[in-house]
Order: sequence, then C-alpha cells, then structure tokens
Amino acid sequence: MSKKLLSVLIASIVSGQALAQDEVNRESVDETIEITATRTKIPQSAIPATVTVIDGEQLRQQMMVAESLSDVLGKLIPAFSPSRQKLTSSGETLRGRQPLYLIDGVPQSNPLRDGSRAAYTIDPFMIERVEVIHGASAIQGLGASGGIINIVTKQASEGTTQEVNAGFTAPDSEISEGLSYEAGYLVRHAEGDWKFVAGAQYRDTGMYVDGKGQLIGVDTTQGDTMDSKSYDVFLKGEYRIDSTQSLALMVNHFDMAGNGDYFATVGNRELGVPALSVEGEYPGDAPENEVTTSSLTYKNTDILGADLNWQLFLQDFSALYGGGNYATFQDPQYGDDIFDQSRNDSRKYGSRITMNWAKVADLPVDVTAGVDFMNDKTFQELAQTGRKWVPETEFENWAPYAQLSYQANGLTLSGGLRYEYGKLKADSFTTLAAYGSVFVEGGEPSFNELLTNLGAVYALNDNWRVFASYSEGFSMPDVGRVLRGISTPGLSVSSFLDLQPVLADNEEIGVEFNNNAWRASISYYRSESDLGARLQADADGIYSVRRERTEIDGIEASAEYAFSNDTAFGLNYADTDGEFDSDGDNQVDTQLGGRNIAPKRANLYWSQQWTGQVSSRVQWNKLFDRDIYSGAEAVNNFDGYNTVDASVLLETRDYGQFALGIENLFDEYYFTYYAQTVGGDNRNFTGRGRTISLNWNYAW
Repeated sequence: MSKKLLSVLIASIVSGQALAQDEVNRESVDETIEITATRTKIPQSAIPATVTVIDGEQLRQQMMVAESLSDVLGKLIPAFSPSRQKLTSSGETLRGRQPLYLIDGVPQSNPLRDGSRAAYTIDPFMIERVEVIHGASAIQGLGASGGIINIVTKQASEGTTQEVNAGFTAPDSEISEGLSYEAGYLVRHAEGDWKFVAGAQYRDTGMYVDGKGQLIGVDTTQGDTMDSKSYDVFLKGEYRIDSTQSLALMVNHFDMAGNGDYFATVGNRELGVPALSVEGEYPGDAPENEVTTSSLTYKNTDILGADLNWQLFLQDFSALYGGGNYATFQDPQYGDDIFDQSRNDSRKYGSRITMNWAKVADLPVDVTAGVDFMNDKTFQELAQTGRKWVPETEFENWAPYAQLSYQANGLTLSGGLRYEYGKLKADSFTTLAAYGSVFVEGGEPSFNELLTNLGAVYALNDNWRVFASYSEGFSMPDVGRVLRGISTPGLSVSSFLDLQPVLADNEEIGVEFNNNAWRASISYYRSESDLGARLQADADGIYSVRRERTEIDGIEASAEYAFSNDTAFGLNYADTDGEFDSDGDNQVDTQLGGRNIAPKRANLYWSQQWTGQVSSRVQWNKLFDRDIYSGAEAVNNFDGYNTVDASVLLETRDYGQFALGIENLFDEYYFTYYAQTVGGDNRNFTGRGRTISLNWNYAW
C-alpha cells in the first residue's frame, strides 16, 4: 500500500509541475490565514503539513446536524475517527494517534491519566474557529502524537455586538423522550484600550433514537451526552497598556452532567442485538465533566527586537465516570458485590513563553524561541468507597525550544529543536485487591528527549505548492493506567519500563492546488514509534496499556470545485492503516483495531446559495467496510454504513437567522464503528437515526 500510494503522489506532483505552466496567467488566490497553533506568525500556505481550519460559519453549519465538537471533527476530517456519540473521546484518534486539544493554546489533555474527555471542555457557542494540524508535532508540547486541535475562542472587534441563540432538536419518533433544547447569550465590546467578550450557554439534551425508533443505550461507564444538562460560562478581556503592550485574561467554566434517568440493557454483538436504554434510576451518581480553564497572556511587540507572548495558565479538571459491580472493584474488606465508580481529578498550571524575531539581520529568516513549563497533579479515586485507584502523581515538565524559518522566492524552509525534560513523582502505594494488593515503591523517574522537525514548502506558482516534512511527537503512556494495573510484587515507580514516554516519528509529503474555482490537495504520511501505548480492554471493559512497536501510514485527499459563486461541490477522503508488534520481535504483525485506526472514509458535499437570504448544504458520509487481521486471520469485521445530512439557512434582515438541520436524512440504521470493532455486548450501541433541529440566532 505505502509504495503504491507514494508513487501515485509523486506522479501527481510531477504532473502538477507541468499543469502549473497553464495556470501562470490566472488570478492568484492569496491565502493569508495565520495558524496560531504553530506559535509562529506564518500563513497556512507556508506550513509543511496538512492543515484544516474550521471557521465559525462552518462550525455553526455543522452544529445544525451534530451534537458535539467530536461530531463536527468526524464529519469534516476523514482522518479523524467517527464520533462515539458519547461523553468520551476514547477511540477518537487523528491519523491513528491521540491529538492534543488546546483552548487558546491551553492544553486540555491530561498527560498523567487520560480520561478521554478533552473534547468536552467548552461549548461550541464560544468557539471562533478550530485549527487542526494533522500529524505528530512537538511545537505545543507533549501529547500531540496524532496532531493538534486548537480551539480559538471568540474575540471582540470595534464597537458593541450582542448575540442570542435558541433552538431545539428532536428525533422523528419518541419525541417526548428525545427532545433537546438550548439557549445562549454573548456580548462583545471593544472601545479604546479595552476589549471584552462574555457569554453563557445552556443545553438540555434528551435521549438519542436510532433508525428503528429505539432508545440508544446510555453508556453508564464512560458517560453520555444524551440525557444530560450542560452549561458554559465564558469571559475574555484584554487591556492595551500602550502601543506595544497588552494584557489579556480568559476564563471558561464548563459543566456537563448526566441526569441518571436511564440504564442500558446488554446487547449481543454476534446476533446483532443492540444495547438499548430502559427508563430507571441507575446506581451511584450520574457521570459528569466539570472543567475550568483560565489563562493570563502578556504581549509585547518590541522587546529585545522580538514579539513576546507570555501565557500563564491554570486548569481544574474533574471527570466522574459511571460504575458497576466490576470484578476490578471487588474487595472483601468493603463487602460483597460492591458497586463503585471512578473519578479523575487533575490540576495543572504552567507558563508558555514565545518570542518571534522577524527578518533577522534584514535576511528572509524568522526565528521563534521560548520555554514551556507545566505542572500536573492527578489522582483517580473510586468515588463510592473513597479508595485510591491511582495514587496522586505529579508531573513536572520543562521544554526550551527554537524554530527557524527561511522564506524567499516561493521556498519556505523550516526546522527546529525542542528539548523535553520531565519528572514524575509518585509516593509508595498499594494496588486494589483485584490486582493482588501489591505494594509498589514510589519514586521520581525522569525523562529527557531532544525532538526535531524539518520541513520544506515550495510554491511552484500562485496556484500550486508542494511540501514535505519530518516531525517528532512526545507523549506519556497514560501513567495512571500503567500504575493501577501493576500486579507483580517488587516493582518500583523509578524502574518500571512501561512509564517510558511515547515518541512518534512522522513523515509527510503532499501537493496542493488552489485557484478561483478549484481547491485540491493530497498527502501521504507515515508514523512509527518503537514503544507505543496501545490500550487493551479486559472483560469488564477496563483498559490497560500495552507497550509495543507501532507503524501507521495513510493518505488524505480533498477537493472542492466552485461551479459558480453560488454552487460548490467537495470531497474529503482518508485511508489509514496501522500495525503493532504482538510478539515482541520488533516486527509489526497485527493490524491496529478500531480503538486506534479509523476506517477508510469519504465525505461528499454540495453547498448552494439559492438567494441572498437562503443557503443549503447536503453532505454524504461514507464509512467503508474494514477487516482487521492478525497475520492471515481476520479477527474483526466492520460493516460500513452511509449517512446523509442536510441543512437550510434563512437569513432575515429584522429577525435574525433561522436554521433547519436534518441529521441522518434517510434514517439509516447502523451500529457505530466503535461498537462493531471495540465495544463488548454492553456497548453494542447503534447510531443516531433521523434527527431534526431548528435553531434561531439573532445578532445586533
């Protein structure tokens, strides 16, 4: 597969050089969007990687037929795994690896105990745009082995604007149980030296219904977005001290909690019986996500000849999960047949200093340098009995870095170094009874790695560009899962091999074309790690970490044709494959499953501006069949499925915008990708059927 795809790509580049000669006289398309996720002042067209920007209009459009940011990413970025449609991003990868989520540059992912809730820390109403850098990167710190998803919050421009929204969503059957509604308000003001944005959003989400009119099973372990209530309170203020200095504060508090009014029956994967919801109170407390993210940013455009951006951040993260009478939770000291549930608590703070020197010594050379610091304290408890499942662990990380960029005559060369130093601190502890009540000696292991990146972009003319890059990503292997699963006596935190970091090497080559009518791109990538961190579930669905060599490769392609100023057609496509070493001989031999790799998929869409006030979009989402092999034996089979979404937007002069969205227009009945490839009988969930939403937005 790899050699064939690479040869196709090289042929595309060569043919592109020939075709480019015919494009010289066409009007060029000036792409000046700056991607803040790179931490350098560089336009999107100069980045040697695949980059996707989901702007505010696209986000609003997708939220007509989606319930969460994960849904949006799954519909617009084929290399991103299909959404679980649950309160978890577990199993949602980018190019087969975990992405790093950021809000205005503040990391949302938890390096010590990945509770897979990083995609659920802010309401989409507060988002200006989403920047996605595909592939491993170290520029934003540890955790971006699959890429970077940077959420940029709303900003204020001159004057005062206010915005209100309201809407409801319902399936076409079981309407009373499936009815959801939302309402929000946001104000922006900029005058003189002051800017501020303040907003609040509330959502009450009902049950989801599948294509057969059945109530989809609630995930009582990971948590669910249905049968829940959420609210978000957002504040952002900026003060311009003088012509070169400014100070900005951002605070966002997000809370999503289940109602706990339903529990799920046990399905049967072999017989195709889904896990469905039944009304009734489930034991314990309903799952919840409560997150407060804040940052204080100082900017100075003239210090030591550079632009300075110094950000201090603080995040409190608490995630309560559902529970059960799992064998892992049993302990004779606490009784028989114990019900329990876990809670992850994490508090992290840090500093991120970025300095940009432009046109150093009047040469076409820009330099970016700085140092990052982060401290993370995390523990996981069993909430009903108060037992520590994962002891309190502290991670301290320092990372100085430097990046150089050369731009001249259509050529951009970039390269950089980042030195990662991390120290893990954990006191001595005793594992749960299910792991043998093993005593583990505490310790303070440390890690250090020098990470490199190199890239080149060449603009053949105003329309064609080619790029190639090599980058390294650095992440931790979910320390909490590693520590809590120790069952061998005599081990020490200081010497345990499974705590070594995950290093991912990423190579990518691509070509892009852009003119007045066409936008098209294709890229091929490879990613490998000598010591990966694959998750494997036991009979209870509780995951442990497997450290194995992994190799991933794939292709991404996209194309859009503007038939006229009012009509556009587009296609996004991705095909990712990956294998791991199952027998320890340092040779990969078994395909990565649905927990890591997305199926081959395509998204086809048609956007139409009917009049100055009426527009629409229809999109077809295709997930292809996938067989997962171990050697020559198929160990899992995924039956693909298709869904179609449609939306219509009416803009009025005096009454605001009215939007009608229909998700899964043809009411396709299907089992989700995760259910077919990873989940057991208790998570054999179907996907949402036909769902209708009506939203109103008014700004003045």
